Amino acid sequence: MKFVAFERAKQGTGASRRLRITGRTPGIVYGGKGEATMIELDHNALWHAIKKEAFHASILEMELAGKDQKVLLRDLQMHPFKQQILHIDFQRVEATTRMTVKVPLHYSGEEESPAVKTENCMANHVVTELTVSCFPADIPEFIAIDLSGLKKGSPLHVKDITLPKGVKFVAKGHVNPVLVSITANLVEAEVVPVADEKDAKAGAKPAAKAAAKPADKPADKPAAKPAAKPAAKK
Repeated sequence: MKFVAFERAKQGTGASRRLRITGRTPGIVYGGKGEATMIELDHNALWHAIKKEAFHASILEMELAGKDQKVLLRDLQMHPFKQQILHIDFQRVEATTRMTVKVPLHYSGEEESPAVKTENCMANHVVTELTVSCFPADIPEFIAIDLSGLKKGSPLHVKDITLPKGVKFVAKGHVNPVLVSITANLVEAEVVPVADEKDAKAGAKPAAKAAAKPADKPADKPAAKPAAKPAAKK
């Protein structure tokens, strides 16, 4: 991917502010055998360039003062709320020097995996880019990862994938971080339709009333006859 840059003579906060007003973005190129060079770029062209993934993770061809230089994007400063690039940094690339870069991960095949297709699970992409070390010629534009073998209870780690030739993973705190985790989907409770719910309530009311009705009183027993008086003695 190629872009055009121009040398910048004036430096400082005020000069950078005036440069942005004219539709230019200040930047710098450093590293390699040359000295750091102040540059400026057309903001509109740069804005469209940063939308492409290759601009962030591949060797770029920068035309400066009629000469081409191989550079790598190192830093991009954006305005907090405006769609504006405030500053941009590039590093010169030397073929014999290993570089540490961030490479995006492209996942595919998860819909065909046993975890998603038959085991009612969901694959979560924990990591979307990987920090790697390699020579400039070996920097991949992206790393493709096939998820068709995912199974329930078996998350995917860095050591489970095969990196491109000449590319090594750079551990930053975690030697073998999780790239993709597996989460079981919750079983949804059965929802009773509104009509059925009303019918159920209507049928329950008569039964409730019947249960609340007091039981019939037992029939009155006949009054007991008085005991016969003993016969009078003569």
